[in-house]
Amino acid sequence: MTTTARQTTINLRAKAPQRSLIDHAARVAGKSRTDFMLEAACERAQQVLLDQVLFTLDATRFKQFQALLDAPVAQGAALRKLLRRQAPWEA
Repeated sequence: MTTTARQTTINLRAKAPQRSLIDHAARVAGKSRTDFMLEAACERAQQVLLDQVLFTLDATRFKQFQALLDAPVAQGAALRKLLRRQAPWEA
């Protein structure tokens, strides 16, 4: 197993019951407090970022949108560049 050194520090203060709850959950998950908290925080950050893509359409525009989604994808440099792009939470 290879480990990499963490590069930055995140400090926070918590109430004793919060710390106890986190410690208990971390033990149950078989993780350190730090690993447990980082995993939970990153999962929540991903949810928040992904939830930022909300839009509404009337029936006519929704059908147009569906047609665009169902149309074949044009292969090109722009698409290849987009698919190689790293998600913000993976950076």
